[in-house]
Parts: sequence; structure tokens; C-alpha cells
Amino acid sequence: MFKSIKTGVLTAILISAAIIAKAQKKITEGTLTYGMEYSLTAEQEPMAAMLPKETVVRFKDNLSKVELSQGPALIKIIDDKTSKTGLLLIDVPIAQKQFAVKMSKEDMEKSREGAPKFSDFKATGEKQKVGIYNAEKYTYKDSNGAAYELWSTTDFDLPEGYKEADFKDIKGTLVKFTMFQNGVKSILTLKNLKEEKIAPLSLEIPKGYEEKTMDEIKAMQGGGQ
Repeated sequence: MFKSIKTGVLTAILISAAIIAKAQKKITEGTLTYGMEYSLTAEQEPMAAMLPKETVVRFKDNLSKVELSQGPALIKIIDDKTSKTGLLLIDVPIAQKQFAVKMSKEDMEKSREGAPKFSDFKATGEKQKVGIYNAEKYTYKDSNGAAYELWSTTDFDLPEGYKEADFKDIKGTLVKFTMFQNGVKSILTLKNLKEEKIAPLSLEIPKGYEEKTMDEIKAMQGGGQ
């Protein structure tokens, strides 16, 4: 049962790191909803039905929470953009299980190992609407020489710290971009940004969750429990 969770965990961590900002309207709390599309190899096709089609990010100042469904599990990552630490929550209703993993800065960095490094960003000057947002196209490459494109907007500005190192030279906030998790290539498109009050976020483990280490969670995945 837990084998399917691995991709979702990596997805949540990578999404939480990929939101960047340096723009116009300052928004300190709200909800971001992303649509997700995948480019799967023949070997990856059997997992297609298990991959999330949408993910939701709630943010409040320096804290954000990513939520997505992965097979039988609901996965949440709460992370602190200032301290670079986080909390992983896994709910498996069918098994009546709830697990929590406290993630150090080192854990967060390790979780991104193996993902391609991006560089050589170039603004093309090409403009178009992505959803309701005015966006500019950028081209870039990964560490293997593969070419990509993304779209960024300066219509709004998110809190400080929402910047992943690879994208530091991009002006604005990503509204359509490529990322990799567990070897799976996906394209995220911002479908909606809702400026709203968000309930306080915390890195404290909620009542009812069983605390685990990341190694213990990985052992569950490997064992198929």
C-alpha cells in the first residue's frame, strides 16, 4: 500500500520549493491550486492512475502547506521557508493510519537529491496569458543538456523565501513549469490563486499522528505494507 506514497512525498517537497516570487502585488496568505500533467515512459504508464491531477498549496507568511492525494493516502508537507525545515503528514484512511515525520534542513535538501539541476535561463520576450495571469516565456536547460520552457508572471508577489535556488534568476512567480519527482516528469500549471485568510500553520505534530523517521516511512514503502 505504501509503495505509491513515495512519488507523492517527493512531489509535495519539490512543489513547496519551486514557488518563487519577486513581483508587484504583495500577497502574504492564500491558496494556490496547480494542475498537473505527466510525460511518462512506457515503464511508468502503469502508475498513471495513481498520480495526482491537482495539488493545493496554502501559505501564510513564511509557512506553506502542500496537499495532494497519492493512491490511498493524503499527503501534506508543511515547511518553513526561513528555517528550511518541514513536517510531513501522511493520512491513510483505508488503513486507519496517520504518520508524521519531522524534517530537518538536511532532510529537506536530501529529498531533492537526484532531481536535475536547471540553468541557462533566458527570457524570450514572448508574452501570453496563462490562465488569468500575464506571463513571459523563459527557456532553460538541465544538467543533462535537455531543453525546457517555463512561464512566469509579475502580477503578484509572494512572501520572502519562496524561491528555489535553480530559479533565482527568473523574474516573477512561476505559473507553468516542469519538475521531476522519483524519475517522473510533470508539468505544473497554476490554475488559481485565492487571496484569503489561512488558519495558523505549525510544524508541531498534530494529535493522533504516530511519529516516524523518514527511513521508517521508506521501509514501509519498500515492504508494500
